[in-house]
Amino acid sequence: MNTETNTVGNRQVHIYMEASPNPNSLKFVANSMLVPEAASFDYPSLKEAGNSPLAQALFESFTFVERVFIMSNFVTVTKNDEKDWQEIQTEVRTFVKEYLEQGKPAVDLTQAAAEEKEKEASSGEETETEAKIKQVLDEYIRPAVEQDGGAIAFHSFENGVVKVLLQGSCSGCPSSTITLKAGIENLLKRAVPEVETVEAEGV
Repeated sequence: MNTETNTVGNRQVHIYMEASPNPNSLKFVANSMLVPEAASFDYPSLKEAGNSPLAQALFESFTFVERVFIMSNFVTVTKNDEKDWQEIQTEVRTFVKEYLEQGKPAVDLTQAAAEEKEKEASSGEETETEAKIKQVLDEYIRPAVEQDGGAIAFHSFENGVVKVLLQGSCSGCPSSTITLKAGIENLLKRAVPEVETVEAEGV
């Protein structure tokens, strides 16, 4: 575990790094909450990072940044194959630390809430089966996935097929397909009989 600390006024900013199952993703964990505990924000590109000043800054500052995921007290950065983490991890850690020291928000929560409300309004009412699927994902699967620096979100359910979004370190992870089939699919099939199979959307 690598750590970096600095004191700003009476506040000590402490960042440590954690590996994830995805070799291209690294978690940068702070000693304070960045966003509300139940919220997660996934940014697969600069274009989609409109409500996150931190994600925008990471994309604009480092050409190797491929994806940024922000949740509770950590930021997961996924890089491309341009560089190895050994070359760049300290630079990214220092960047995140100095950004937080300036008191800037990781995510514009007002803007994010407005976007989520608009999204929910356009998606229509959820069915009882969809509600059950979301409950299983939130209670049993999401906490384990978060430990690895990622998240899983419900996308759709139709004709027995559940589609989920893999976010953060889970997106593009070599082991995510195995986890999806061996773990998530089996659990959902047992808990919700209407589920026949689980697929990852957009990965």
